[in-house]
Amino acid sequence: MDNVLSQDLGTLSGRLLVFGGPYSNLQALEAFKSIAEQLQIPSGNILCTGDIVGYCAQPEESVQLVKDWGVHVIQGNVEQNIIRGEDDCGCNFAEGSRCDLFSRTWFPYAVRNVSAGSVAWLRTLPLRLSFRYAGKAVAVLHGAATGIADFVFASTPWPVKETSFAATGAEVILAGHAGLPFADERAGLYWLNAGVVGMPANDGTPRVWYLLLDDSDGRFSYTFHTFTYDNGQAHQLMRANGLPESYARTLLTGSWDNCEILPAAEKALQGQPITLHDEAREPNRLPTLPPG
Repeated sequence: MDNVLSQDLGTLSGRLLVFGGPYSNLQALEAFKSIAEQLQIPSGNILCTGDIVGYCAQPEESVQLVKDWGVHVIQGNVEQNIIRGEDDCGCNFAEGSRCDLFSRTWFPYAVRNVSAGSVAWLRTLPLRLSFRYAGKAVAVLHGAATGIADFVFASTPWPVKETSFAATGAEVILAGHAGLPFADERAGLYWLNAGVVGMPANDGTPRVWYLLLDDSDGRFSYTFHTFTYDNGQAHQLMRANGLPESYARTLLTGSWDNCEILPAAEKALQGQPITLHDEAREPNRLPTLPPG
């Protein structure tokens, strides 16, 4: 399965869990796995939008957990650049920016701490997933169909998003990379970003996000959910391993070190708790679950 572009999962049914960006945060990943077990959702109904590896302190352990768990997962730009032997994370950060400078610390750390066996497994992961769910064609992408590291946010113009719908033939796109949860729903098409579990969503809270899809009664519905985890341990491990202090602090404060990658609309929302619990859209909404 080396360099597989796309994998078709056929038709899926029942509740689906979608999550993004573990970012080497083993504590968050373990808490999320516990939530999946509480919800009794099997690994075949769980989808990860990539970037298992990232800013935090336990890349090898995180890869092994996802591998052993057996969930569906695609490559993120971080995995892709580790596989290629590149010297940066491939996030398209502006040269000399704070994100670029910090990546010169955490990315080499990740490369050093991911085993050859794990890299070999990452190489088998597809770049895209497709399946049918509740009568809809679904595609799982990391950034966008136009590029694995293309940032797409809630404020990104709809014509930009339409390019990915046209390229994939999907009615529902489950995407990652941006780090912020959001839904953009127009003309029967859905762009859904579950957010990430490895870092807070820049909203001034330490909670992290995931997405639950439901096909009850043959209808397509989605709900966003948050959880907390042992972010204190994750923070201490980052500090102990010499990773960027400001990124480690984000695990506690919930606010990003900077907003360089964000459009103006998202920048303006820094520190404001995100609300994505629309009752009209969430007839089957579960309460937010604690870890473990």
